[in-house]
Amino acid sequence: MYASRQILLVTKTLLNRIDPMHLDIIFENEQFIAINKPSGLLSIPDRMGKDISLKDILKEKLGAIYTVHRLDRDTSGIIVFAKSEESHKELSVLFEGRTMEKYYVGLVYGNMMTPKGSIDAPIMEHPGKATKMMTHAKGKVSLTDYESLESFRSYSWVQFQIHTGRTHQIRVHMQHIGHSIVCDSIYGDAKPILLSALKRNFKLAKVADEERPILNRLALHSHRLKFTLNDETFDLEAEVPKDLRAVLQQLRKWKG
Repeated sequence: MYASRQILLVTKTLLNRIDPMHLDIIFENEQFIAINKPSGLLSIPDRMGKDISLKDILKEKLGAIYTVHRLDRDTSGIIVFAKSEESHKELSVLFEGRTMEKYYVGLVYGNMMTPKGSIDAPIMEHPGKATKMMTHAKGKVSLTDYESLESFRSYSWVQFQIHTGRTHQIRVHMQHIGHSIVCDSIYGDAKPILLSALKRNFKLAKVADEERPILNRLALHSHRLKFTLNDETFDLEAEVPKDLRAVLQQLRKWKG
């Protein structure tokens, strides 16, 4: 009883720290709400219930709210929550089928030999690691289209369209073809991007004890959703966040 009361108090404290008015709302009507979720925020409560989630914040703001899909904690971008049981069922059908167009953008390691293509590789849970997925012939059908939008010395800025919604799908598929998402601690290299690695003759400021990374989170962003609900077509976009834009700016600057 005491432990439950402690968790409740912690949750209320966290809710008070986050102003719901500052949520980046992309679109809202009577059926659903679309949010540009920041990296580092859970989409829905985890099993431990210690950390605040976007769903907790929306419940505080709107009352009843229904989970339609989710984004990984460190993935930023557009996420949709239903506002009624009826719209929840309708949106869930769209997300589970292939009529929902789902686009992401992300930074991957290396230059892609084939700049545009499809990855058709089944995905299943890793037998030895509960939070990890893997490609395997016995897995569920998984299809990702990709297109390299911009190439740099050691990185590529890529657009993805996923036709299925497997856990960690883009991350697993990019590892599968040898181009892991930047700063992916599970499927690649968690090492952050430092300006000193990009800029020639880099010098650390005298007042700084150590260099601060220009990116130290998963470089993946849910960019766009396009779907038709009750005969109305929605084409929603989430602006690429400041940290990813800053990295791209530096990569372009020191590309040569």
